[in-house]
Amino acid sequence: MQSKRYAAIDIGTVTCRLLVADADETDLNELRREVVITNLGEGVDATGVLKPEAMERVAAQMKRFLAIIEEYKTPEHPEVVVIAMATSASRDAKNSSEFAAMLDGIGIRLTVIPGEREAALSFLGASSDFLGEDLLVVDIGGGSTEVIAGTGGCEPVFKHSFDIGCRRVTERFLAADPPTAGELYAAKTWTKHSMAPKFDELAATGFKPSRMIAVAGTATSIVSIDERMEVYDSERVHKTVVPLSVLEKVYAHLRSVPLAERKEIVGLDPGRASVIVAGMVIVETVMELARMKEFTVSETDILQGIILDAARNG
Repeated sequence: MQSKRYAAIDIGTVTCRLLVADADETDLNELRREVVITNLGEGVDATGVLKPEAMERVAAQMKRFLAIIEEYKTPEHPEVVVIAMATSASRDAKNSSEFAAMLDGIGIRLTVIPGEREAALSFLGASSDFLGEDLLVVDIGGGSTEVIAGTGGCEPVFKHSFDIGCRRVTERFLAADPPTAGELYAAKTWTKHSMAPKFDELAATGFKPSRMIAVAGTATSIVSIDERMEVYDSERVHKTVVPLSVLEKVYAHLRSVPLAERKEIVGLDPGRASVIVAGMVIVETVMELARMKEFTVSETDILQGIILDAARNG
């Protein structure tokens, strides 16, 4: 079967990401990957609206992404199928239609996807490297966290999108610099209380995952910080197994230092420094509720899921 060339764009609460790849119904070949921190969801949890300056930041990056996509039009692939999706911040915002219209004006047709759809696509992408394994996939974003269970290559047996993300938790609970023990306790208590009933539902299905896979920036940052990566290496990060002891070591360091010092930590993108502590709260809570002692970091996620889904249904 002739593969098509696709460009998947994921506009999240904290980051905007691009993946250009050739794909058919069964296989995907990555050509280009880009990620930039734009903080679209800044203040959305409190106000319910996207800030004009945040929308402009994203629009500027979308123009850059479109220029990159143009580079991948060739005589063999004269067209690149562009699929742009937005997640939690855009779901929550009352003015997301204004944001969609702004992007439409520069040539990007945006789809704001519900949490359950986000969960399904995250599982499709993350599980593609773990076919036949019984998995728990966790996608920690800025505004939401998706938890999906199933066997790699099959339909999930359980999926849920929680309105719990690293930016949302930061803005609700972590005001001090560095966060106080009381703030961290409140954040953890709220996160655990909010998630526990759904983990009880998962347990009731009888499905027992043998591996927890964590995707997105919090999980990848744990590896790059622990290994002191001055230059991020996705090949080294992908499929790294992180034991609870490493998570706790990195978390203890991150929560103990002020933001200015956190930005200087080797392996941490400075743009992520303001929300990484809340991300650690979430991943620690998920591990407790899932009774997991380690997790595997995956560089395949919703972007690959978007493209594989399009190739199979397009």
